[in-house]
Amino acid sequence: MHTRLETDFLRQRMMGPNCVRLLEELREHVDLTGCRRLLDLGCGQGISSIALAQTLPAQVVAFDLWIDAATNQACFDAAGLGDRILAVHGDIHEAPFGRQAFDAVVCIDSYCYYGAAPGFLDTFLAPLVRKNGIIAIAAPGLQKDFTDGVPEALAPFWQEDINFYSVAWWTALFRQSPSVRLTECFSMASHAAAWEDWLQCDNPYAKRDIDMMRAEGGRYFDTIGIIATVV
Repeated sequence: MHTRLETDFLRQRMMGPNCVRLLEELREHVDLTGCRRLLDLGCGQGISSIALAQTLPAQVVAFDLWIDAATNQACFDAAGLGDRILAVHGDIHEAPFGRQAFDAVVCIDSYCYYGAAPGFLDTFLAPLVRKNGIIAIAAPGLQKDFTDGVPEALAPFWQEDINFYSVAWWTALFRQSPSVRLTECFSMASHAAAWEDWLQCDNPYAKRDIDMMRAEGGRYFDTIGIIATVV
């Protein structure tokens, strides 16, 4: 799956590690071609939604809390995909969708902000997906969990609400859920390249992250891929 998006367009709209790279790797682990309606959860400025609409026949719902729907919809319209992508603004805890509204949910870069909370998966996410539907996630994480506290090198950059965890941690969380069957949980090969793309952006948050990633030095961070099926 090769998405047709220009580098400058990506760099202008990224809000974290390159979601298109991560999406392409997720697509190597799961078949989304049969989906008719797909939720792009935490879509940011919509580049993952565009990538999905370019390569799938599905109707894509681009859902985000931080970006106004009208702003994203204008971008989709300009890309000639306004009839294929619907931008919706809102909080996933109060999502304006019915039960089993989607064949699949894709979530790139944002799941760590809300998905680590106990009960989130069963209460807020799985009910939106039809039986045997797919949940595909790429989330910033850790190579190993910080059981003895945050390493000294990362302490200046760490915030209490950062929910970075390891493959083992996410595996345990998803296996506890009666709503899904975990198919795969893995370290993503595109982790380093996705972060490097992000650090080359002019976004002030990307500039801030340069020092963090230099201090991290490849020793701690990972990107976690999660594939699950709703039961």
